[in-house]
Amino acid sequence: MAQKPTRLLIVDDSALYRQMINNVLRDARDVSIVGVARDGMDALKKIEEFDPDLLTLDVQMPDMDGIGVLREINRRSLRSKVIMVSSFTSHGAQVTTDALLEGAFDFILKPTGKDPDENRKRLRDALEEKIGAFRQAEGNTSAWDRQRIRAAGAMSPRTVPPRQSQTSSPACRAVLIGTSTGGPAALKQVLPALPAELPVPVMVVQHMPPEYTHSLARRLDEICPLQVTEAANGAVVKAGSVLIAPGGRQMMLNNRKERVHVQITDDAAEHGCRPAADYLLRSAIEVFQGQMLVVIMTGMGHDGLEGCRLLKESGGCIFAQHPHGCVVYGMPKAVIDDGIVDRVLPLGRIGPAIVSHLGRSPGARNL
Repeated sequence: MAQKPTRLLIVDDSALYRQMINNVLRDARDVSIVGVARDGMDALKKIEEFDPDLLTLDVQMPDMDGIGVLREINRRSLRSKVIMVSSFTSHGAQVTTDALLEGAFDFILKPTGKDPDENRKRLRDALEEKIGAFRQAEGNTSAWDRQRIRAAGAMSPRTVPPRQSQTSSPACRAVLIGTSTGGPAALKQVLPALPAELPVPVMVVQHMPPEYTHSLARRLDEICPLQVTEAANGAVVKAGSVLIAPGGRQMMLNNRKERVHVQITDDAAEHGCRPAADYLLRSAIEVFQGQMLVVIMTGMGHDGLEGCRLLKESGGCIFAQHPHGCVVYGMPKAVIDDGIVDRVLPLGRIGPAIVSHLGRSPGARNL
């Protein structure tokens, strides 16, 4: 049965942006605009009235800003999902990051170019991409529900049992987490479960533009036993720390003077992503001689698949997030379908599973 059009509510205090979003989506085949709201309080009334599937929600509004609306949606247990519409500023990045940590589906940036036609094109492309991902997620959720996939199950029916024994794991000198859509909220659950004395470094690739990864690292550092920072060029990779690849750049590792260092580059995007998990994985596999655990979590696309194939050839271990808890089941699906995953885990069990894996690993040691 064909999916119904996505019922969309536009929320923005700017009449110009309300009209722009309305115009670029007016002829979209899979979208039905059910209404517009001029501020946060108006949005909550319209949500109750129209019961939209999805909101485009301006971050900065008077009286009640976007994150205030999102928190109220959560408090009232309303079903509508949210795409934040953010300005490219430090404040906009921090508030948007907070919204993602609160469970917003995703976000787009307001175009700021001088060419109005180009701005409309960028806005339309960004909205169509995010709405398409939302529709994919909604369609997958229905399929999972029909198949009664167990949220608490550690294994997918399509995944082979763990290759390692219960008493020993492959040598592991580093953990790399790759994620995209839904990643900030997922990281908020996984990283606080890792103890301060973790014997290996953790590196995170979260698909985000500049500024946003800095804001994400700052918020996660406030709630994690481990130190969480945005990676800087030349930084030393050391145990007991989490390095988040900077948005809008690529991150790689190299050995220098018997220590592992970060190198930040302006190399091209891969799979449309910068940072990209595949880019980081190639150098990390070489530096750590394949003695790694990679965790692929919620996100669009298949970034991480090629790197995980290389890791599997080198003897490393791969975990993937169970589909039931994914905001978008794209990145984990790619590695699961490829048959290279060692374990498929629900979100709440990923952190403890990382700790358990390292506890059984003969190679986990301080760098």
